[in-house]
Amino acid sequence: MTDDAQDGYVLGRGLCASFGQGDTATEVFRDVDLDIARGTHVAITGPSGSGKTTLLGFVGGLDRPTAGRLSVAGVEVSALSRRAAASFRAQHVGIVFQSHRLLQDLTAAENVETSLLPLKLGRRVRRTRVDASLDEVGLLAKRLRFPAEMSGGEQQRVSIARACVKDPTLLLADEPTGNLDEASSQDVLDTMFDLAGRSEQRTVLIVTHDPLVAERADARFELHRTGLR
Repeated sequence: MTDDAQDGYVLGRGLCASFGQGDTATEVFRDVDLDIARGTHVAITGPSGSGKTTLLGFVGGLDRPTAGRLSVAGVEVSALSRRAAASFRAQHVGIVFQSHRLLQDLTAAENVETSLLPLKLGRRVRRTRVDASLDEVGLLAKRLRFPAEMSGGEQQRVSIARACVKDPTLLLADEPTGNLDEASSQDVLDTMFDLAGRSEQRTVLIVTHDPLVAERADARFELHRTGLR
C-alpha cells in the first residue's frame, strides 16, 4: 500500500472475488481498484450479482478478497486475522444492513448499546451515548420499545443509531432502504446523510440499486465483473 493510506483513505488494489475452487470456481469480479478519500460519501451501484455486498464486506473486514490488497485508514484489513478484523470493526466501522438485524428481545436502547459493549465503556457512559444517538435519529422517546413495536423505518433508524453510536470513521450501508416504502426510505436517507455529514472525517460507502440514493452521494461508481466504472 502507498503512504496515502495513512491519511485515512480506503485503498484497494487488484481486488478479486470468487467462490469455489478449481473448475467449479465462480468469479464475481476481478481487478477492482478503490481510492476513496477521507470524509467522502461514495455510492456503489451495479446489477444484481455483481458483488456489491461482497465488496462492502471486504472493506469492513467481514471477509477477505480472493486476491488483491485492501487498506482502510492505514490498516491493511485484507491481511487481518478474524479476531483483529473484529477488533478493527468494533473501534472504527459502523454497518447498516438492508435488514435492520435488531435483536427482537432487546429494546431500542439495548440494541444500540450492543455496538458499545466491545469498547468496555462504563455503564453511565454507554447510557449517555446511547440516548444521544437515539435522539439524533429522533427516537429517544421510544428507547424502551421493542423492535416489534416499531415500524420498519423506525427499526432501520435504530440500526443507524447503533452503527453511529461509537462515532465510526467509516460507515458502510448495504441497501439501507431496500426493504422500505418510499416515505420511510426518504426518512431513513435523510437521517443517515444528516448524521454522516456531521463529521468531516467520516467516510461513507453505500451499496445501492436505487439511483435516487446514489444521487445523494459525492461520487458514484458502477461495479462490473471487470472492475469499477
